[in-house]
Amino acid sequence: MAKIQLGICPIGWTNDDMPDLGKENTFEQCISEMALAGFTGCEVGGKFPRDIKILKKALSLRNMNIASAWFSSFLTSKPYEVTAKAFIEHRDFLHEMGAKVIVVAEQGNSIQGQIETPLFASKPHYTDEQWKTVPEGLDKLGLLAKEKDMTLVYHHHMGTGVQTEEEIDKLMELTDPNLVSLLYDSGHLVCSGENHLRVLEKHINRIKHVHLKDVRKKLVDKVKEENLSFLKGVRMGMFTVPGDGDIDFGPIFDILNKNDYTGWALVEAEQDPAVANPLEYAQKARSYVKEVSGL
Repeated sequence: MAKIQLGICPIGWTNDDMPDLGKENTFEQCISEMALAGFTGCEVGGKFPRDIKILKKALSLRNMNIASAWFSSFLTSKPYEVTAKAFIEHRDFLHEMGAKVIVVAEQGNSIQGQIETPLFASKPHYTDEQWKTVPEGLDKLGLLAKEKDMTLVYHHHMGTGVQTEEEIDKLMELTDPNLVSLLYDSGHLVCSGENHLRVLEKHINRIKHVHLKDVRKKLVDKVKEENLSFLKGVRMGMFTVPGDGDIDFGPIFDILNKNDYTGWALVEAEQDPAVANPLEYAQKARSYVKEVSGL
């Protein structure tokens, strides 16, 4: 396990898609509690300062590092040049912060941010043309990442055109393995109803970034049965930290370890901080990960 770096995402403190969740939590509180819970890295949240000098100092005081940050591509809805320009700016910021991977998810026809759109009944599906546009665009972005010796990792995500095992397989088949890698997210796969361990084993050689997200399956079922949106599911608590939901993370770590996975594994659970105290749940996750993996 020595090759795995363990971090945590700031979304447990403040939700960038629903800013009222955790609005009272400051950037300084967030990274201080991350460090207090025993983590050494994180992704960039909306409240993080973008001044590199200020951000580096705040992180170094707490022995924290930046693993990556989310980037929304709009390859299906805007000219490629619009996404490329924003990507270069994002890439350069992350490069200055010492990150090695760039998390990308196509948002052109995503429903994940639509509070009234049913998550399962209204899932988008790519047309044949979009299955050409997205992989080609991602390859180009991957080439831009390589300019800084960085790696593009694609985030399969609920409510998007790359959510299911079949869609992940297709994206991996249509993209250049030297330019596009995969982010593995346990929670999104289980929420979608996929075989999360099979996906991990199948694509382990393309996986360069990991999100450790747990799921409360009863609440996922409720979201599906009542035609609720992704954001309403988040508010209800369908996601949680490892050790608090229905996923056994032991086999996940076994596969990562067996295949000498090298990179970040980040605890992530978008919850309501008023219900799930961020420090308490971060500590719970840290304790559980140590128990099942030794990390």
